[in-house]
Amino acid sequence: MKAMLSIADLERAARKRLPPSIYGYVIGGAEDESSLRANRSGFERWAFVPRPLVDVSKRSQETELFGRRYASPVGISPMGVTSLCRFDGDCAMARAAREVNVPFILSGASTTPLEKVASAYPGMWFQAYVPSKREVIGPLIQRVAAAGIETLVVTVDVPIASVREIEVRNGFSVPLRLSGRLVMGGLSRPRWMVETFARTLVQQGIPHFENFTATRGGPIITATSGDHRAGRAALCWDDMRWVRDQWKGKLVIKGILHPDDACNARNAGADGVIVSNHGGRQLDGAIAPIEALPSIVAAVPDMTVMVDSGFRRGTDVLKALALGARFVFVGRPAMYGLAVAGERGAVHALKLLQKEIDLNLALLGCPDTAGLSKAYLHCSSASGYSS
Repeated sequence: MKAMLSIADLERAARKRLPPSIYGYVIGGAEDESSLRANRSGFERWAFVPRPLVDVSKRSQETELFGRRYASPVGISPMGVTSLCRFDGDCAMARAAREVNVPFILSGASTTPLEKVASAYPGMWFQAYVPSKREVIGPLIQRVAAAGIETLVVTVDVPIASVREIEVRNGFSVPLRLSGRLVMGGLSRPRWMVETFARTLVQQGIPHFENFTATRGGPIITATSGDHRAGRAALCWDDMRWVRDQWKGKLVIKGILHPDDACNARNAGADGVIVSNHGGRQLDGAIAPIEALPSIVAAVPDMTVMVDSGFRRGTDVLKALALGARFVFVGRPAMYGLAVAGERGAVHALKLLQKEIDLNLALLGCPDTAGLSKAYLHCSSASGYSS
């Protein structure tokens, strides 16, 4: 891990560890991947304005979120089928987040029962993909509550699945379909075959989708009984209000990019929103979250506004916080670390970001992330939504 000096280093190492099909699944975006690229280039529009001669000998990035104090304002976003990257990936991610004391959001597309992951990190959040079928949503909410989970995240930007051409070309799909390209890619990574593929089969059997609904789903290598995506296209704000009535804990709506939808979320009773374009994996050409963030913060100043998609450096995090985000979540950086060294690698990815945040707070002349504001930024061009 000492050789891994940045998230980019972890990404290069992950590429060598993972079969091409799985690596493509992790890094890929939709269609031409214009949103994927925009998520990174969006940060370039904001330049820092450092303030010298400020006492920064004592610095803090501790952040309170929903009544809990975290060590850093960077948590782990929900990511599906992490077990393809490392044995018992869901629990490894949860343990890493718990060790570093940051939030972890378990994906509804995970292959470990949420109850087991909650025992590894009792403070974890759960993210659900729900259809507009209340007979399906209700029992799932009851199951999540029974597991002692206090924060429910509902992702709303996947009414239907996007086309990720890199996955199609690599023979990758969910559910997994065995193809020559997929098999040959696995054989080209013997270490992955032994440590992840074979170990999973021997110790856990064929992974299943465990958390889409209140009951166990089908194995990841076959079609599920009833498409788990069915019904999402009909999901609407009335369903969110119904979820709010059923769920007694904190409710977060993920996948917001327009200020009016942030207002809709507030009016539906949500406690917070995550500004996100799904890491560039859904609508290609969608606005980058860092670009959408300022207008959303202005629209709902009384809400907890969080953000993900495209974050790779501590400076990225500082820019988002200065623009009004309460918290930042990262997906791929943690997945790269997981692929390279399991729980230890995910911990390393989070600590890299924490180290960069600490260093750049000092260079910026701001001793505490709580003191960040637009006063520390210069905007090089106009963007966002026009009135």
